[in-house]
Amino acid sequence: MDKIVINGGTPLVGEIAISGAKNSAIKLMAVSLLTDQKVTLTNMPRLRDTRSMAQLLNHLGVAVEDDAGNEMTLHAAKLNGATAPYDLVRKMRATFNVLGPLLAREGHAKVSLPGGCAIGARPVDLHLKALEQLGATIELEEGYVVASAKGGLKGADITFPFISVGATEHAMLSAVLASGVTTLFNAAREPEIIDLAACLNGMGAKITGAGRSEVRIEGVSKLSGVTHSVVPDRIEAGTYALAAATAGGSVRLTNIRSDHLGALWPLIAQAGAKVSLDETTVLIERDGGRPRAVDMETQAYPGFPTDLQAQFMGLMCLADGVSIIRENIFENRFMHCPELSRMGADITVRGREAVVRGVEQLRGAPVMATDLRASASLINCALAAKGETHIGRVYHLDRGFEHIEVKLGQCGANIKRVPDNG
Repeated sequence: MDKIVINGGTPLVGEIAISGAKNSAIKLMAVSLLTDQKVTLTNMPRLRDTRSMAQLLNHLGVAVEDDAGNEMTLHAAKLNGATAPYDLVRKMRATFNVLGPLLAREGHAKVSLPGGCAIGARPVDLHLKALEQLGATIELEEGYVVASAKGGLKGADITFPFISVGATEHAMLSAVLASGVTTLFNAAREPEIIDLAACLNGMGAKITGAGRSEVRIEGVSKLSGVTHSVVPDRIEAGTYALAAATAGGSVRLTNIRSDHLGALWPLIAQAGAKVSLDETTVLIERDGGRPRAVDMETQAYPGFPTDLQAQFMGLMCLADGVSIIRENIFENRFMHCPELSRMGADITVRGREAVVRGVEQLRGAPVMATDLRASASLINCALAAKGETHIGRVYHLDRGFEHIEVKLGQCGANIKRVPDNG
């Protein structure tokens, strides 16, 4: 097991190319189960989570060709079965989304209930109810979901009681081969939803409305192969933008969709950094002085992403003033607060709100990553802190950030990955 060691206090100066989106890539990999032809994904990130998904798909009979670059080809000419075991699904929640495609193609599936980061209950009830509305029979047996659709899945009107990205994606993956028309109401609107629909439509699916709250899916009998480029990772982009704002300096982000972070740029500017952007690049500059305190609350897209809440809090830890951060998406996503406090941050958590009283200086300390996005907030604060910070349990970090120590090191950060012998 490794840890990240950072000697802070050096402004960041340089350029960072943004990788393909983790949250999109994993669902796009599941698309391969829906066709017996090749699916080639370009701009693929190389992450712990994509490797885990590849292992599961390979177990199911998908041939995975990874060129060690940013391209992956998946070919499910014939499946080995329709069972996704606990040992392969427990590593991350997104693997649960193989259930619908397996059911759509094979007529039956047995998939373990998922694991993943402990940032809230995140039940799969909405996923299962959507499949039942599409005509599936669902039973729970010893930690597994056992599903069948002997007559095939059938189109239906599905209304989500609240917005869920995972359930929206899962319903889309399931409905493309269903007979008839499926309409999703109160659907998630994230860019990753649009990316998934674009890939499926490239295979011959008939999906309209992706990116809006009502999505219409006209089922087709067969999907073909496709070559598709994964959308740039808006969360990685936002993380590095907030790193530059927190540590100071001048960082240009490339291979980015700046319009996917419309809720972030104004807040960074209000905090005192200069934001210059066009469609595919963003320049973040902050020289001297402390950031300004800014209140923020997370919301479903196009609001402020919950996956950037911890990183934004890191910036506010150094702000001149008091900021209130409200988490509206997950009920247990302040686990990074005690670790930030070890570095000298002044944070008080009240239910879904955190009151952050900015301090003049953070101090290096031994800290521990508690989940994927929280680990990035520790990185950002360590870059700005005085002294040395040791960040343990960075396997969380490796789930969603590709070569973070290399990308930050190229911008002058004193950062290294070393074995954790403690």
